[in-house]
Amino acid sequence: MWSQRDVVSYALQRRSTLESLRRPLRSLSTAEACDADPMLVRAAHHHGVTSDEPCPVCASEHMSLLHYVFGDQLGQYSGRIKRPPELEQMAHEYGEFKVCVVEVCTDCGWNHMIESYVLGDGVKRRPPRRQPTVEDIYG
Repeated sequence: MWSQRDVVSYALQRRSTLESLRRPLRSLSTAEACDADPMLVRAAHHHGVTSDEPCPVCASEHMSLLHYVFGDQLGQYSGRIKRPPELEQMAHEYGEFKVCVVEVCTDCGWNHMIESYVLGDGVKRRPPRRQPTVEDIYG
């Protein structure tokens, strides 16, 4: 993406976790490594972008990538899942927001943050006005 900056890769942490799974003494069990919250698995199933790589734990082809967006300028929309085309559009609409990419296996529950980066055009903006949600209306 044209405005991608402050990229942080979590590949070394991921590799360390996978190595501790494969060690003979197994300092980490598969149940501890594959501990995805059911809501995360559901989000990956319905909103995730299919990954090209198989799951590193169970070798399943059902790996998904989730792109979470966070930022003060997003207002109540911070913390939502967006697809890559939406991120490109948001980079032109907002000054700065952080994107966290998480890989999730919907079969075994493996999940790990792959990378994070900042997008936006650099122009500071006020957050959008808060829109009433279903929770506001029905409590």
